[in-house]
Amino acid sequence: MQQWRLTGRGDYDKLKQEKADVPSVGENDILVRDEMVPVSDAAGVVEEVGSRVTRFKKGDKVLPTFHQAHQPGKPSLGGPIDGVAREFLVVSELDAALMPNDYDFVQGATLPCAALTAWDSLFGLEGRILKPGDWVLTQGTGGFAKAAGATVVSTTSSSAKADILKGLGADHVINYKDDADWGKTAKALTPGGSGFQHVIEIGGPGTLQHSLNAIGFQGVISIIGFVAEGKEQMPTLLDCLAYKCIARGIFVGSREQCEDMVKAINSNGIKPVVDDTVFEFEKLPEAYQYMEAQKHIGKVCVRVA
Repeated sequence: MQQWRLTGRGDYDKLKQEKADVPSVGENDILVRDEMVPVSDAAGVVEEVGSRVTRFKKGDKVLPTFHQAHQPGKPSLGGPIDGVAREFLVVSELDAALMPNDYDFVQGATLPCAALTAWDSLFGLEGRILKPGDWVLTQGTGGFAKAAGATVVSTTSSSAKADILKGLGADHVINYKDDADWGKTAKALTPGGSGFQHVIEIGGPGTLQHSLNAIGFQGVISIIGFVAEGKEQMPTLLDCLAYKCIARGIFVGSREQCEDMVKAINSNGIKPVVDDTVFEFEKLPEAYQYMEAQKHIGKVCVRVA
């Protein structure tokens, strides 16, 4: 089979396409033929099952979970262990979930990391699960939040993407490049300026203070990334006391949460936003460059088969 391997730190020239043996299955494993990868996420078809496998059969369309076994110290795909930029992979039957019923592989491959992270952020904390009528601040489309009956305020860096977000269902869109106090602006949109029940925070140093400015009393800030640079002093955990909110670090989610997410997708007909450009397997480095240049709208996918 063909696969991509990261051979060291550096630029995209460290990504090497190579030939490897198809992995063999153990008694509790399934062999998955990858169809789409973006690259810790994947969607594929079960090619072979181990002798004791009961959850899947040959031909099932599946999503391998990012956190294999979801236990402390266990590895995650594309990190400590080999990822999914290969034609075949073997995972335990406990580390995969069925794809949504009417999804193709492009759509399915968008789910295991980013979508599950969003799901965990909104529905993963007992006592603070998103409810109809809640307000959510996000840098995404807010598809899960809208399906649950929430009001969604999305942030973006361009007017063109703002129009797209509105077309996808965002109730309000704020261009954070044009608004130096976008967190306060967002909070002013909420009923009585009371703030958000949920803020999905992906920026880190450059945006965390804005998230604090937007959050409501006992609201939850789900910290899922740190992509924005910032020169200002970073807020500390003590700021959670000052703003009377909850800060929660999110790193994807469990297989059980993935299965709950798929049920919600099937029930509500939720569709992911996928960029029009889908790259062929041998163009994987170009897919990374395309994403780095921020040319994409939605998920960037790579076709394996």
